[in-house]
Amino acid sequence: MIDQGKKNIVGVNITAVDYEAAVAKIMDAAKNRRPFGVSALAVHGVMTGVMDNNHRHRLNQLELIVPDGQPVRWALNLLHGCKLKDRVYGPNLMLETCRAAAEQGLSIFLFGGKQALLDTLETQLMKRFPNLKIAGKLASKFRTVSQTEKQEIVDVINRSGASITMVGLGCPRQEVWAYEFKDEIRMPVLAVGAAFNFHAGELAQAPPILQRWGFEWLYRLIREPKRLWRRYLYLNPYYVSLVGLQLLGVKKFDPNSTESPSEEILYG
Repeated sequence: MIDQGKKNIVGVNITAVDYEAAVAKIMDAAKNRRPFGVSALAVHGVMTGVMDNNHRHRLNQLELIVPDGQPVRWALNLLHGCKLKDRVYGPNLMLETCRAAAEQGLSIFLFGGKQALLDTLETQLMKRFPNLKIAGKLASKFRTVSQTEKQEIVDVINRSGASITMVGLGCPRQEVWAYEFKDEIRMPVLAVGAAFNFHAGELAQAPPILQRWGFEWLYRLIREPKRLWRRYLYLNPYYVSLVGLQLLGVKKFDPNSTESPSEEILYG
């Protein structure tokens, strides 16, 4: 088990952990009904924080951000000597958490996406983990919600008896959701993004060799060029340049130099 704590990557606190340590943290919070925001960030997710002080505050208030992308793992190793041998890939972290929940008798709640996606995802998860308890699921409204609607969502999740909530709203909406909801539902909230689509069989994952060498972004760019070209062709080089500046000591990135959001953004 590897847990080297939070490390500063261009102003965003990434926890240098492996799967075993990450799951252990999640399960401990679940058993103790403790608010615990979790996200798995690749380059795009990190850069959403770099370019927005309010959002960087949200990210740095989450209890656990794991290095989802290989370039984030490489930065941890290069800047902080972490010697991590593998990333903690969000879709795999979701499965490992489901496995641990099934073994320890804890139930999960699925939030986000369309109802048909959630139904298919539930079926696929139950095939993988027959003993997994899915306490409930709630589709996204695909818009911001009112305070009254927020409370309704909180009540549905809390009444379900779930110990862990998994959120698939896409980055950065799901991280905003984790920040805004975790204290209300008092349990681990895992922002898992495209994992819902991957595990439901609706979206193909990059081949393992591309994932291993950090080219998952290229695979996704080829499949969805119109939607993703700005994200990857602009943000990836920007990220590399900022990591280089941090490595050389030319620029300091203070994780505490953030601005707390003046109001909630309630995605639902």
